[in-house]
Amino acid sequence: MAVTTFVLSALFVPIASAQADTPIADPLPTPGPSGVGLELTEVAQLPKSQPVPPPTDTRLVRYNRINYLGELPDGSGRLFVPDMNGTLYLLDQGVQHAYLDLGAAVGPDFHTHRGLGSGFGFAAFHPDFRRNGKFYTVHTETGSALTAKKPDLPSPADTQVHGVITEWTAADPRADVFAGTRRELLRVGFASFIHGFQEIGFNPTARWWDEDHHLLYIASGDGGIGFSTTVPQDLSLPQGKILRVDPAGTDGVNGRYGVPRSNPFVGRAGALGEIYAYGMRDPYRFSWDDVTRRMFMGHIGEKAVDAVYEVRKGANLGWSEREGIWEYRRGDPSCGVFPLPADDAKYGYTYPVTAFDHNRLSSQRPCADSGNALMGGFVYRGTKIPSLRGKYIYGEGVKGLIYSADEREMRAGRPMAVSRELMVYANGELTTMKALVGDPNRVDLRFGRDAAGELYVLAKANGKVWKVTGARAFASCDQGHDRVSGATAASSWAPVTPELWQFPGREVVLARPGVARPGPRRPFEYAVLRKGPAFGSVVVDAQVRLDTPVAESNRDVIIVFGHRSDTEFYYAHLSSDNKIYPHNGIFVVNNADRLRLDHQWDEARSVGAPPAVTDTAWHSVKVKHCADSGEIAVYVDNSPHPLMTAVDTTFASGRVGFGSFDNVGRLRDLRVQGKGIR
Repeated sequence: MAVTTFVLSALFVPIASAQADTPIADPLPTPGPSGVGLELTEVAQLPKSQPVPPPTDTRLVRYNRINYLGELPDGSGRLFVPDMNGTLYLLDQGVQHAYLDLGAAVGPDFHTHRGLGSGFGFAAFHPDFRRNGKFYTVHTETGSALTAKKPDLPSPADTQVHGVITEWTAADPRADVFAGTRRELLRVGFASFIHGFQEIGFNPTARWWDEDHHLLYIASGDGGIGFSTTVPQDLSLPQGKILRVDPAGTDGVNGRYGVPRSNPFVGRAGALGEIYAYGMRDPYRFSWDDVTRRMFMGHIGEKAVDAVYEVRKGANLGWSEREGIWEYRRGDPSCGVFPLPADDAKYGYTYPVTAFDHNRLSSQRPCADSGNALMGGFVYRGTKIPSLRGKYIYGEGVKGLIYSADEREMRAGRPMAVSRELMVYANGELTTMKALVGDPNRVDLRFGRDAAGELYVLAKANGKVWKVTGARAFASCDQGHDRVSGATAASSWAPVTPELWQFPGREVVLARPGVARPGPRRPFEYAVLRKGPAFGSVVVDAQVRLDTPVAESNRDVIIVFGHRSDTEFYYAHLSSDNKIYPHNGIFVVNNADRLRLDHQWDEARSVGAPPAVTDTAWHSVKVKHCADSGEIAVYVDNSPHPLMTAVDTTFASGRVGFGSFDNVGRLRDLRVQGKGIR
């Protein structure tokens, strides 16, 4: 496993290389399975809402547009959830109610119907809310605001929308419905209806003596024009930056906020003092780790890569010159990413700490929307789920995929941490976010966290909120205590074709390749272990080796389990190829041609899990099968994470075996443990 990790990490080191100067077709490996599933418990469904007027972009037509959950910092335990269509809700001990109708308060200039980030974008409560009643919101305005109101910071001449930050002061912070006053804090214009102001927030880990105590961070997108301009690199402009201001100050350009003297560009000629970090396209979500106090930001990329960054004061994240750890070239018809130039180090860009790519299909237009959006999340520091501690939990919002990365591996300037996919359980059953929300096309996943550090998952598709109430290991059933080992004698095995096999002592050897047989498409040659009983739930541990020369293609060995007859069994196919349907996957043969079961197979791209065996060395293999749930997991080379996973309940019991389609190989150190069926 150490070798595998080193190789993967080496792929993520942002150094200039001698690669061909052509677009990189597949920048990053697809996150593999973590082998862990989050248990989600539904806690609320917020009211249905719609933008006004009805939008023409169907992506805005959701059950509602809830996009965050946080806890009021007043000890009351109340949670808040903003709906981008205009309302701020409170959840109090399971009871929900509208706290503030921001849309109605703003009036006809409130803009919700065009642009994915339009409407009531975010809410952030002041750390001293219990005492001062202050909280802050982000919303968008068009209409008469574009002519009657002037942006406070430099904005495009052809501004299409204003992003507005408002300070609200509640007369009674304990009240269930807002009553009080408001004042506009800051207004900025953007060149299009996308990538405006995103999250705003206070660093919850800041002490009174820290430089960012009670300072407001503002994620400001590039206005949708960074792909064709250098706006995100321009320190005289607020777009494509993270800003940091003092809501209690008065030395800002409009006298309604302050510019902290500790900001990195204060006093630099031609630079805005409000800028904390720069070089961003769509800095959608940020958060701080409660333990290390480091700031992480989820960044939605252009056409190839979405990434998570560790954000430090003065950092340049590279956009619009870099996308992830690659070069971005404005105007290039491929809309792809390229190897870094040889002199990259001189620019001092800050590169991601983890990332995923868009897995674009060759059939897609190069510059079309890829349909991916990274949703930044949180480093879990709660107490309820020990197995998640220290994991940064984030996701891909459109498909509703949830990922994790180890915070200890997420360090700016070091190789990127490997991200892995988390499964989802609800009501004790394995499911997916698409299934939970009832929409096969778009989940619109978001994350939240309460004051105790416990996590929440939200979806615009059905307006529901779930709390992460546990985590479980996949295929972790009780496999029983019946054991079989030391099975290397010919008498312990029943081969399909005995003359193809050898049993020299410590190994079981398929010495000559098998040939296709009549009946359903299935492995050509295998031997069934007849020593010991058949098994229900079972764990198969073994060392395997492929003796077919590496120069030959389509090399494979298989581990058989659940074998009931020559046309009824499961098998794990371990191959050097992962690009066609029959290779490198989990399959069932049920009196018909083998059927692929594993979650890792991407039919659209014709690619599966990374190749399991690529050489002629020995490799450890573990196959787990839970008969009741049907969960199947395949591990290679002692990795703590499965290479492949599947769920199928066709066969609840059977025997195990070893073989291949038309290759040669061998097995040793076989150990089988499970619930014997007698």
